[in-house]
Amino acid sequence: MKLPAGRMTNGIAAITFVAFLLIYLAGQVDNAAIIAGFIPARIEDGALLAGMAAVPVWLTPISCTLVHANWLHVGFNLFMFLFCGRQVEQVLGKGATLILYVAGAYGATALQWAIDPHSPNPMVGASGAISAIIATYALLYSQQNVRRIGPLSANLVRALWLAASWIGIQLMIGLATSGGAGGGLGDLGQIAIAAHIGGFLVGLALTRPLLLWRFRKKSQPQS
Repeated sequence: MKLPAGRMTNGIAAITFVAFLLIYLAGQVDNAAIIAGFIPARIEDGALLAGMAAVPVWLTPISCTLVHANWLHVGFNLFMFLFCGRQVEQVLGKGATLILYVAGAYGATALQWAIDPHSPNPMVGASGAISAIIATYALLYSQQNVRRIGPLSANLVRALWLAASWIGIQLMIGLATSGGAGGGLGDLGQIAIAAHIGGFLVGLALTRPLLLWRFRKKSQPQS
């Protein structure tokens, strides 16, 4: 299968990979996770990293997407992003794809914070932002025939089914990686489950508005 070209997707992927490579080769993965990762506790405690040259907390939803734990982490994320992102960009265009990615990053960290606002554990990786891209890809390219249910339109039913399926998968992953009865959504462990869910929900919510914006913009007459 030949993927369509996607300059914005390729650009984001390249920046993400170069950032990982520089951090990894410098042996600064752990330090980068602290100064550039998203730490929920920093929202309420602005002095948590006082004295450190840390990224401002309001920018960490973006900076954390540039930090990955290892080659497997960045490799899997970028594989999924390039596969889904190029096809999403073909429909939405460069600007809307960037908006979707950034909004997904903030949505991911917002839900991660809401689940465990006092956690001092840094969240790193682009999977939350990529989850928004995956959600839009699923909506755009789904082959499943869905019928309306009562007052719910077919499009809304499809979105709800996708949301339920994604949440179910993430919860199963969370249970499998929680490390025992003490684990849960707020326990970051190896995978930020809540971030994946948050990013995906943002993608579902923004797909239709971004489509309307994209095609209304294209159809405007020019003088």
